[in-house]
Amino acid sequence: MPVITPSPVRCGADLQRLEQTPLAHAVPWASTYNLIRDTVHAYPDRTALTFLHAGQPDSPSTRWTYRMLLEGMHQTANLLRELDLGFEDVVAVMLPGGLAYHLALWGGEAAGIVQPLNPMLSDDKLLSLLRASGARVLIAQGDDDESGMRAKALHLKTLMPELTTLLLVTADGGPLQMASPWPDGVLDFHALRATQPADRLLSQRHFAATDIAAYFHTGGTTGAPKLARHSHGAQVFTAWANATMQGFRCEDVLINGYPLFHVAGVLPGALCSLAVGMETIIPTAALFRNRDVIQNYWKLVARHRSTLISGVPTALAALAAVPLDGADISSVRSVRTGAAPLPPELAARFERDFGLSVRESLGMTETAGLSTVTPPGGEAPAGCVGWPLPYARVRIVELDAEGAPTDREQPVGQSGMVLYRGPNLFSGYLDAAETAKAFTADGWLITGDLGFRDAQGRLNLSGRAKDLIIRGGHNIDPKVIEDALGAHPAVHLCAAVGAPDAYAGELPVAFATLLPGATTTEAELLAFTAARVDEAPAKPRSITILDHMPVTNVGKIYKPELRTLAAGAVVQALVDQVGEALGLAADMRPGVLAKGDGPVRVRMRAGGHVQSQAEVDARLLPLLEALPVKVFVDRN
Repeated sequence: MPVITPSPVRCGADLQRLEQTPLAHAVPWASTYNLIRDTVHAYPDRTALTFLHAGQPDSPSTRWTYRMLLEGMHQTANLLRELDLGFEDVVAVMLPGGLAYHLALWGGEAAGIVQPLNPMLSDDKLLSLLRASGARVLIAQGDDDESGMRAKALHLKTLMPELTTLLLVTADGGPLQMASPWPDGVLDFHALRATQPADRLLSQRHFAATDIAAYFHTGGTTGAPKLARHSHGAQVFTAWANATMQGFRCEDVLINGYPLFHVAGVLPGALCSLAVGMETIIPTAALFRNRDVIQNYWKLVARHRSTLISGVPTALAALAAVPLDGADISSVRSVRTGAAPLPPELAARFERDFGLSVRESLGMTETAGLSTVTPPGGEAPAGCVGWPLPYARVRIVELDAEGAPTDREQPVGQSGMVLYRGPNLFSGYLDAAETAKAFTADGWLITGDLGFRDAQGRLNLSGRAKDLIIRGGHNIDPKVIEDALGAHPAVHLCAAVGAPDAYAGELPVAFATLLPGATTTEAELLAFTAARVDEAPAKPRSITILDHMPVTNVGKIYKPELRTLAAGAVVQALVDQVGEALGLAADMRPGVLAKGDGPVRVRMRAGGHVQSQAEVDARLLPLLEALPVKVFVDRN
């Protein structure tokens, strides 16, 4: 049988009652395949997936029933088996949003181990991920469109001989159009899938909950992303726990705009929906990156009678700027967010403009996408991410002077590092050394999140330990600044980071984007924020207004890029200080380059008097070397 949920969890006592049932009885499915198959048996003709071909409410769509989904999963798994993919072999996936992604995910997990790839990563990083996993098959976009995914996939195959097969997928399921002869090992996914039996798994695989289902990359776009191993049991537990805590029903309808290379879109989003028997709307291949989807979102909610809304805070901020324009959204009964702290002003805006309360959850790749949930209903302030999942536990411990967790438990209301243990804990990284660093000595996952328990036992999140601004040994939570700045009526998005300082180590600075049509000045924002930050060391030294806030492919504010901008501003100020002291014109001063998430670079000017160049070196280089970040000096 599928997941049948009781009423949403309302208090800690509800969780205790759930835990009176042995875990093996509450969550009996050994694999994602078993879970989806049981839903299909209960609701074979109910709509599982609806793909919107455009972002307008009257655009055409393609619907798959649960029976059609399972048949496609069988065909995909059987095809992969015919290609000699073993249960412990890896099939990588690089596709836009769409129906075929679900075949690759769930059919792939029925046949082996799935590795979702972020197609926006560089070829070098994608190649390193494929080599780390040892992927033998890649399922990729087969249409030659502006995304460039097909060309990228073909290039990757030439670089990695171990990648024996490339299965190309057309968006409409039609035959693959490509100049012949096709390269060796490049095949038409849909054409071959159609030749496979759709009524069963030919492998007759017997699953164990400990079998590895997927490798998800984590660690952002800097450095070498780590590959986290998910067991079938961990993924199934996340889907069951999310549905159970929030009381999801088969009648629910969810617009899932998260990309399916991200754990939030795959597990709390897609698998949870499929476990219950609800309908998932896929809002075009570009998902929430499609501007038409955002601009027509409330009309899409009305058209499809969506009951559940979910998005990261930056996505919700974009939706908050879209007027209802008469759209009937009375079907909505729950709004969920996660991946980053929810600004209080954004929560208040949703309540005021739409009559909707936003509820937060906490999760990460290492917890199969979910750790705590704030169920719908009741009162929950912004920052409250709810109770730990059933059968899971959370600890709050004190940080040491370097920001690392200790074994000293924090009392109610006192902030510290969040540690986690539960049935959905990942099976470690592929790199054993990275796995060892992720856990405490007694086996608790070090989440990197900062938070505290309230009187009801709920976790309240304040930020990430790596985002702490450490000013002269004083830990500053950037959320204090962000909440203050975000309350300004002109601010759309904002974030605070540490700017390097030779004396204090870091000084707090902030960045903001403005709402459409809003006007203000950086000086006004600085005064507004400083007046609302009680702690003197936490008052920001500067606020910079940006045209666009840097965000990740999932929509989270990307603070590494802001740190580079902050460091660049510090270095520029030092260059100007030296230039003014020496009487150098602006075009004779060293140039400062601060782009992306890389280090700041200073380019010394060619030409001019040798003596002036020596003076610049003598004055500037010691100032740069005193900063707590590496600044690269380039010479022509």
